[in-house]
Amino acid sequence: MSDFFTGRHRELLLDLLRLPSVNPLEAGPDDPPSRLPEILRRYATAAAEAGFSTLRLAGPPAACLDRPGVPSTVRAAARDPRFLADQPSLLLRLGPERPRAHTVMFNVHLDTVAGHTPPAFDGVRFTGRGAVDAKGPAVALLAGLRAAASHPAVGRDVTVLLQAVAGEEGGALGTYGTRPLLEAGHHGRLNVFCEPTGLRALPRATAAMTARITVAGQDAVDDHPDAGHNATVLLGFLAQHLAARLDGAVPGTRVCVAGLHTGRTHNRVHGTGTLLLNLSYRRTADGDRLKTEVARHVVDGLHRFTELFAPTREFARTAREAARITRLGWDKEGLPALDDSDPWAEELLARAGARAAAGDPGFTCDAIWAAGLDDAFTTVLGPGCLAANRAHAPGEFVDLADLEEFAGVVRRLVTFFAEALPAASAQRPP
Repeated sequence: MSDFFTGRHRELLLDLLRLPSVNPLEAGPDDPPSRLPEILRRYATAAAEAGFSTLRLAGPPAACLDRPGVPSTVRAAARDPRFLADQPSLLLRLGPERPRAHTVMFNVHLDTVAGHTPPAFDGVRFTGRGAVDAKGPAVALLAGLRAAASHPAVGRDVTVLLQAVAGEEGGALGTYGTRPLLEAGHHGRLNVFCEPTGLRALPRATAAMTARITVAGQDAVDDHPDAGHNATVLLGFLAQHLAARLDGAVPGTRVCVAGLHTGRTHNRVHGTGTLLLNLSYRRTADGDRLKTEVARHVVDGLHRFTELFAPTREFARTAREAARITRLGWDKEGLPALDDSDPWAEELLARAGARAAAGDPGFTCDAIWAAGLDDAFTTVLGPGCLAANRAHAPGEFVDLADLEEFAGVVRRLVTFFAEALPAASAQRPP
């Protein structure tokens, strides 16, 4: 096996893993402050050794949040002017600016979910927050690009763009990291989003929307529970009702009945609370249908709750006023889904060693913002797997062998792209 992932890359990965970069939307009281700007500076320094120049290292413009599809949680966080300033993205380039047909772009995120832990490497496996999602893939990407840069056509005939972004985690969905860079035209004929896919080339990415069902009623003392609105009973009923009705309601979608919160004390009726649903879809039209189904079943659920609990003693008031005190809102909605196809690019990926996607529906990531790009093909590709490698969970890890294999795929993909330019120009997607 070729040694693309050298000792210097191992040191760089451990260095990046030591520096916390928890997305502020994810951070808990025990998480250390993010040092993402420092991480990006170190990443840019390492990339410079492979010939990359830094085009941009800065926070996004505030205007990027004045757009459809920006989650309400992002808008709320950005009321603090330090939020965007502390969440910069990095744009690197190897070679001069060239037409899209002669450009390949890679995107990787360096923010992480909560739960930062000290990293470790035992000679075979890296552990630590971000090991597989996605600091490990980010360093393996650099290793592969450094190897590809030795090919005479890379940088001379083709240009490589590299986006190292913030704002992928925490439900931000790239709205202040990837989206502004793509809309500014920083993409290529072939675009690769580096996420853990088991080295399968996924030409699709699901989008997600988040429904927030809020009950705004009155509390009551436990000695007179009938005097208040019982948000726990109402939202608990709606959670089960929606789980049953939405499961499979729109083929190709997934429904996650997520957090339900009313209160922690035992000696009162909690009159306020929230229920969250996260809803993913492979096609934008399916997302629209699912949104309609959610609204319909919330109304139906409230009607059924009233019928069931109106005759009771303790919950009659809640039943009688359920529709008035319950509101359906959307933390995020209207996001596009990626579903791409291009035989030429898919054959190139297969030659480079990427595995077939088969029927894998993909998952939600920043690649959604590449949906609909003209004269371009986009895929999601990277080492390790979200579930098997414990991304977003304690004990997150990635194996050195997987990083090495991904670096080799990157090297071959870039060099094959450079050698296949005439065919690429003749076979652009419609």
